[in-house]
Amino acid sequence: MHKWETLKIILIAIGVLVIVVFNAWLFTDKEPDLLDVPETEQAEQPVPDFASFENVDKRKDAFYAYLKPEVEKQNEYLLTLRHFIQTLQRQVSSGNTLTEKDLERVAWLAKEYRITKGLALPQQLDALLLKIDILPVDLVMAQAANESAWGTSRFAQQGYNFFGLWCFKRGCGFVPAARNDGAAHEVAKFPNLSRATYTYMRNLNRHYAYKELRQIRATLRKNQMTITGFALAEGLLNYSERGAAYVEELQSMIKYNQEYMSK
Repeated sequence: MHKWETLKIILIAIGVLVIVVFNAWLFTDKEPDLLDVPETEQAEQPVPDFASFENVDKRKDAFYAYLKPEVEKQNEYLLTLRHFIQTLQRQVSSGNTLTEKDLERVAWLAKEYRITKGLALPQQLDALLLKIDILPVDLVMAQAANESAWGTSRFAQQGYNFFGLWCFKRGCGFVPAARNDGAAHEVAKFPNLSRATYTYMRNLNRHYAYKELRQIRATLRKNQMTITGFALAEGLLNYSERGAAYVEELQSMIKYNQEYMSK
């Protein structure tokens, strides 16, 4: 085989490996082992058959009625964590020593949200506040609708995966029909809606690909402005290979579906 052809094959293999490693960070099957993930009463109920709604408005109403309470519950959980961190910040700034239980919880959160190792406690708490924050309901609903075709995809129907999340452990989910030869990813399957939503929101809050989203959110908070889905969508260029076109589609969906948010 010609040397150039051999080199070309090696470079292609390296490129595929880089893509796999990058996407592996988008989802892990690690389960929280210290803090309880909140679960709504409908978390383990079967996903409604959204395709059975022939009327588009009724389908959207059913979609929002099913998913919106879950998103709101997860945001309440994130705000509870923020309050905990802010309380610790006040204690540290006052010169008080944190309890062993509080330090254990901070260590778990630092690992769960991938905070840089070796930071002093005050810097850890600052970094956690940047990552642990709400995601606007309208943004989450727009992504869920976009990724699951308004809840009709088999990944949503059979595995509560409304967000297009991948996993990389054999048997962890569904093998996509259009998966390229040599690819190892599967579309993740979850035991209930709460676990799926928690994982998706944790992904946006901790992955380096969405650093811009978190910076936009932090700027809005600093200036005491409303955290909106339209604004944060600008930080999702890396969520889809479509890039800017994907962001524009999300923003259009957010604007067009505002009436369903108020119901």
